[in-house]
Amino acid sequence: MKILTGNNLESGAVTWWAGSWWSIHVEDAVDVGESGEAILQREEGARRVNSPYIIDAIATDEGPRPAHIKDRIRALGPTVRPDLTLKPADPDAGDWVI
Repeated sequence: MKILTGNNLESGAVTWWAGSWWSIHVEDAVDVGESGEAILQREEGARRVNSPYIIDAIATDEGPRPAHIKDRIRALGPTVRPDLTLKPADPDAGDWVI
């Protein structure tokens, strides 16, 4: 499974490609398969995110999870304080639909 990630240009928030928009929730990420490079080129041209890139992910019951630890931390937050992680339904997270 391949998913796209980047950072919101206005807020710096980590974002995930959700099929037609960018979400701050990794659970919204979709498998881009072989289309990843084409989507990256289009999105870099649209300048909606900073430095988007393709990563490997693993499908789980909770949604996709990045395969590499660096991107898991970007997706799920701190590794030592689970109470600080961004919850999918967290009303304080805001709606960063780009």
